[in-house]
Amino acid sequence: MGINADLVKKLRESTGIGIMDCKTALIEADGDLEKAIDVLRKKGLASAKKKTGRQALEGIIATYIHHGSKIGVLVEINCETDFVARTDEFKNLAKDIAMHIAATNPSYISKEEVTCDVIEKEREIYSEQSKGKPEHAIEKIVNGKLEKFFAQFCLQQQTFIKDSKMSVGEYIMSKVSKLGENIKVRRFTRYQLGG
Repeated sequence: MGINADLVKKLRESTGIGIMDCKTALIEADGDLEKAIDVLRKKGLASAKKKTGRQALEGIIATYIHHGSKIGVLVEINCETDFVARTDEFKNLAKDIAMHIAATNPSYISKEEVTCDVIEKEREIYSEQSKGKPEHAIEKIVNGKLEKFFAQFCLQQQTFIKDSKMSVGEYIMSKVSKLGENIKVRRFTRYQLGG
């Protein structure tokens, strides 16, 4: 199937990915722009995962003050170089994360940050709630509820407020793929008036 240049250009503008990668993704997706974006995201996330082991010591501290000035967020987002930290793409990512934190009030950055004590306490509660269910189903129920706990309280596992098709972690990984550097949310503080 022939892919026209306008379609390649449109995909390139919406993703920031190179022309040849866009053309290949469009061919793989039979010219469907939405499917091509999914193809690129899958490929990008695979290569982005390789970058997560690299040190990220540069970055910025972003702020977000919600309308009415009753909620405010400070978040430190790190990357590998000062060059990337100064790009609009990176600054917009940091602003989006700060806004997301203001809206969802996560307790942790990722599920790896949740202590064993908290996980065991939640497991006990979910096991107690599952009493009376078949024994073989209880473990599945407990694990499912634990995943829901992570999705509610862990920033990276939460559904991204600007795109419900991805988690915050997937959104960050898409930026790792696009910017070519490891990106980490180092820490955040959310202030709420009177809270």
